[in-house]
Amino acid sequence: MMFSSYKKVTGVIRDIRSGGSCCAMVISVDTEGEIVDFVVSGDTMVVDNVRLRRGMRVAAFYDASLPAPAVFPPWYQAELVTVLRNGQEAVLSFFDDTLTAEDNSLKLNISPLTNIRTMNGQRFFCSPESQELLVYYSSVTKSIPPQTAPQRIIVMCP
Repeated sequence: MMFSSYKKVTGVIRDIRSGGSCCAMVISVDTEGEIVDFVVSGDTMVVDNVRLRRGMRVAAFYDASLPAPAVFPPWYQAELVTVLRNGQEAVLSFFDDTLTAEDNSLKLNISPLTNIRTMNGQRFFCSPESQELLVYYSSVTKSIPPQTAPQRIIVMCP
C-alpha cells in the first residue's frame, strides 16, 4: 500500500510564505486552533493543480514514516494537498474488493453520479475496487463501517 503511512491534517490555510527555495512554499494550516506547517515543494501533488491561497479549506497528507523535526508548530513535508468545499471531507486509503477502506473507517457506495478519475484528470475505465483511492464525500451513515456515496474519487494509479 503506497499511501498506508500517510496521515491527514484538515484545516484552513492561514499563511503562505517562502519555503527557502524558489520552488517551495510553507503553508500554515489552522486545524481549529492548532497550527501545522507544511512544505509544499515541486514534488507535492496538488490535486487539480489549484493555486493555494489563504482562507482555503484543505486536506494535507504527509508521510508519517519520514522523520519530522521536533519543532512547534509541527512542520511536515506535504506529499498531497487537496482543496475541500464547505462540509466536504477527503480520505486517502486502499479500498478492497468491497470498497471498504483498509482501516475499516469507510465503505463506498458508488452511484452513477460519482466522478471517477485518475490523478491527472483522465477518466478511469475500470472498477475502483482494490485500489488506492482519494475519496471526497460529505455525509456518512451511522453504521460500522460508516458508508457514503462519494461525490468524487481519484484513483491513485501506480
